[in-house]
Amino acid sequence: MAFESLTERLGNVFSGLRQKGKLTEKDVTAAMREVRLALLEADVNYKVAKQFTEQVTQKALGEEVMKSLTPAQQVIKIVHDELVDLMGQASGQLRLEGTPPTVILMCGLQGGGKTTHAAKLAKWYKNQGHRPLLVACDVYRPAAIEQLVLMGQTAGVPVFEQGQTIPHDIAAAGIREAKDRGYDIVIIDTAGRLQIDEALMVELEGLKKDFANRTLLIIDSMNGQEAVNVANEFNNRIGIDGVILTKLDADSRGGAALSVFNVTGKPIFFVGTGEKVDDFEIFHPDRMASRILGMGDMLSLIEKASQSIDEDAAMQLMKKTRTKKGLDLNDLLEQLRQVQKMGNMRQIMAMLPGGANIPDEAIDEGAFTRTEAIILSMTPEERAKPEILNASRKRRIAAGCGMKVEDINRLLKQFEQSNKLLKQMNKRGKRRGFPGMPGGKLPF
Repeated sequence: MAFESLTERLGNVFSGLRQKGKLTEKDVTAAMREVRLALLEADVNYKVAKQFTEQVTQKALGEEVMKSLTPAQQVIKIVHDELVDLMGQASGQLRLEGTPPTVILMCGLQGGGKTTHAAKLAKWYKNQGHRPLLVACDVYRPAAIEQLVLMGQTAGVPVFEQGQTIPHDIAAAGIREAKDRGYDIVIIDTAGRLQIDEALMVELEGLKKDFANRTLLIIDSMNGQEAVNVANEFNNRIGIDGVILTKLDADSRGGAALSVFNVTGKPIFFVGTGEKVDDFEIFHPDRMASRILGMGDMLSLIEKASQSIDEDAAMQLMKKTRTKKGLDLNDLLEQLRQVQKMGNMRQIMAMLPGGANIPDEAIDEGAFTRTEAIILSMTPEERAKPEILNASRKRRIAAGCGMKVEDINRLLKQFEQSNKLLKQMNKRGKRRGFPGMPGGKLPF
């Protein structure tokens, strides 16, 4: 999970501060020393970590904080605000300027996830109502064009390619194709290259000069400070507009995310959070700061839910909870599949306040899969009428899904308890009305 070790270290520091009624200069200095060590362990640039703790210390020793009734909370707020400033204050918005199509040039090192994230970016823009076209200009890496075509099919976005010819010619032809067919965004996937590879850097400079409206650098967050150095070199050489940070879900340190903006002055626009084409989101510094401090990120969780959950299906489900029969196992299966679209449980829990502190062993990632296997081993009648499940039916289901009868019984008991709770809530709602709703009624 992103920032796992940093969140844990900072949590220990602030826990010690909360135990003190008042803070002294010595307390703040000692705490900031631990914060600096935590940042360095997270692979944050040394100068960035030093500057960060000095600014926090200066503000934390102010009269307003030291005389506050809750000085520890004041210090945490200062750290939060400074983290936001460190990562770029407001979330960067990649503006699409100029006459369509807007041409976005993707660049970066080989193996950093550039081709995958070109497709992810295209899918993201498609979801926003745009018509993107992917252009395959990586003519050097074996199977790079085939990979982009497959990723484009997964994202539902067309790919323009002319085989292993000259990248400059391919880009020109791709842009003509976009104009002819009404695509408003062209995303050019280029070959991965080292910043010291002169020939390839010259090629990239030509593509940017002749075609690009926007240039995005894709960097692997797992590379830590080396990722920041790469960003600095590419920015100095060709000039970038911003960064897409990949593998943030797999980086427990997060030093690249905390250093890129401060070192390069260029914002992080998007982050890759998984292997699927939809595991891609806007980078919000304020929300990320809250996650780092263990405060959760409810806004991102709500956005994920709104994107993943079928609103009509959810309304039908809510209506069904008000019927005498209540929900059946088909409804439970549908709920499980809707939640699974939001990502794995570790990611979801990290967005809840305090969720980052839940140990991995307490989160059973396989629970949804096992429950789904049990339900799919039932007949349609059994799913609709779980009350008919007798001992012989349960043995057959257990054999079908490779589990024990006890597992079937546990699921049925939990489901029955949930149904009872929903019915009680509905009865209470009918008698007293639901607070916060006009007339005390639910909106259906």
